[in-house]
Amino acid sequence: MLEPVPEPRLREAAAAGDERAFAELVEPYRGALHAHCYRMLGSTQDGEDAVQETLLRAWRSLATFEGRSSLRSWLYTIATNVCLRAIERRPVRVLPIEHGPPADPRLPLAEPLAESTWIEPYPDDRLDLADGPAGPEARYEQRESVELAFVAALQHLPARQRAVLILRDVLGYSGAEVADALQTTPASVSSALQRAHETVDHRLPARSQQATLSSLGDARLRELVDRYVQAWERNDVGAIVSMLTDSATIAMPPTATWYRGPEAVCAFLRTRPLNGALKWRLTPATVNGQPGALAELWDSVAGCFRAHHTAVLTFRDDRIDEIHTFLTPWAMTAEVQNCSGGAEGTSEA
Repeated sequence: MLEPVPEPRLREAAAAGDERAFAELVEPYRGALHAHCYRMLGSTQDGEDAVQETLLRAWRSLATFEGRSSLRSWLYTIATNVCLRAIERRPVRVLPIEHGPPADPRLPLAEPLAESTWIEPYPDDRLDLADGPAGPEARYEQRESVELAFVAALQHLPARQRAVLILRDVLGYSGAEVADALQTTPASVSSALQRAHETVDHRLPARSQQATLSSLGDARLRELVDRYVQAWERNDVGAIVSMLTDSATIAMPPTATWYRGPEAVCAFLRTRPLNGALKWRLTPATVNGQPGALAELWDSVAGCFRAHHTAVLTFRDDRIDEIHTFLTPWAMTAEVQNCSGGAEGTSEA
């Protein structure tokens, strides 16, 4: 088995123009950089674009890297500044529950809004994150820092406050390191971090999902997710509703429509996705560090199951408090909209 090439040798070869050496040099950081850009931008695709630009800039300027900081810190500095520029060019991303009031389930779904309006889900198989905090100075655990509530709270911060909070409290960099990355002073970093805490702490729930999931334990959590999956596949509205809190919500971006309370959720499920006319197949998944499911709907035209939505479940104790069903582009076609309204026909696979 070949010994891995030491980083200094890879860096030297890459600086001399060896693209393969550069790819090997940066590959260990790619997953964590994508998670960082996702936190900054609230979008998996925008995050991927930012990572690509980060690596391009790093490749072009590697010869000037003097090694005064670690390669990891240097890459995060580039990525952060790429994201800051991206934020200047686009609107803030939100979840539907932050966009407007809950809807009446007796009314039609709202038209889908532009994709750039919404925070996107982040499948855990794309994460390259260890459990626990990134370092002794980090305030948040790594998986906690991609929870939907946390990412949504970050989007309400001004861009530089967002960068400061992520660099300090998620990645565990010192105030001096953050000041160097953002070309400002430690005092400015401290002030920005204090203001960021005030905003984020106000928007976050009292208990993180990681704490709730830990208290449930793996076996109990698996049981709850299996109950949800099986109930959805059976079109069993009563079973789903029995799992909800009194204030539970369901949302379905890219539409702005969302509902609050078991009665409204029940009415929506009964008349649309779980009306008995549709055939579902769900696979348990972990998304944004939270339990969820990948939902497929039988497409009678194509004669197969097709990806319909990614469900992200937020628990309060052992009940579901939020269901976010992030719809795929196919799910928003006219045919599926009509089918979701109660069309007949659930062909067998």
